[in-house]
Amino acid sequence: MALDEQTNKFFRIRRTVLQMLNDRDYLVGDFEINTTKEQFLDKFGEDPKKEDLVINKTKRNSPSEQIFVFFPEDAKVGVKTIKTYVERMKSEGVFRAILVVQQALTPFAKQSLQEFSGKFHLEVFQVKIVAQLLWVYLKNICLVAFP
Repeated sequence: MALDEQTNKFFRIRRTVLQMLNDRDYLVGDFEINTTKEQFLDKFGEDPKKEDLVINKTKRNSPSEQIFVFFPEDAKVGVKTIKTYVERMKSEGVFRAILVVQQALTPFAKQSLQEFSGKFHLEVFQVKIVAQLLWVYLKNICLVAFP
């Protein structure tokens, strides 16, 4: 995939995730949702590191409730990556997260999610699902703007 195409994809995905978090009542500024591609490039560069794209937001009416959004580097996410994220969540006192993955999790990674589910809630979205969410959000915007 060309660099510009990859950058554009992560620009759209990050914006969609921020909109989703806003809809779930997390504190997300309009300026974040309405970030232009140029502003995204200024902040993250043409080849953004996935670690730089991580999002941490607080629930609007409950500051103790937070969520992380992780963008794993590896196309195929395994147990080691899941454990790394759970350790970070544990150290920062965050119990909810979304993983935006490029491919389906390995079977062992899925199993590890279940093992952590008693204390941590991790949702997994594949990139293609987030692209579908983007379409839904755009459709809703058009329906609201042009009834």
